[in-house]
Amino acid sequence: MLIILTLMPFLELRASIPYGIFSTNVHWGWIFFICVLVNIVLAPLVYYLFLELIQFFRKIKVIDYCYRKTVVRTQKKVHKYVEKYGVLGLAIFIGIPLPGSGVYSGALAADLLGIEFKDFFKAAIIGVLIAGLIVLLVSLLGNGALEFMIKRV
Repeated sequence: MLIILTLMPFLELRASIPYGIFSTNVHWGWIFFICVLVNIVLAPLVYYLFLELIQFFRKIKVIDYCYRKTVVRTQKKVHKYVEKYGVLGLAIFIGIPLPGSGVYSGALAADLLGIEFKDFFKAAIIGVLIAGLIVLLVSLLGNGALEFMIKRV
């Protein structure tokens, strides 16, 4: 179940780590290791599968026109940020443990921004580790993480 949740778009390890901690008897270290490893292995699969799907659909002229227009506009807007932050910027985007971020959306962003696979893969590894650590810590600390910020009367 950990692997299945990790492979699901928009859930990834953001769902699988809490599931593993709260719903299984597996040690949190193994849960972290399995979920992070699966999410990292997912990165090249998503990147290349996404590229293949895009190329397939771009054979349709309307889709190709819209795609090119979107890509050019996006690249112009964010070019200076990609130049400035590069792999680290994409890694932070992938690592933010919120819905809509992660390896799937990171692969889409990498394609739209013209980021090469090796740079995307570096960003994916860093981002997955960031997200994994944040989700793990929040899951392990649970309600106790919020109690120290709330003043008891």
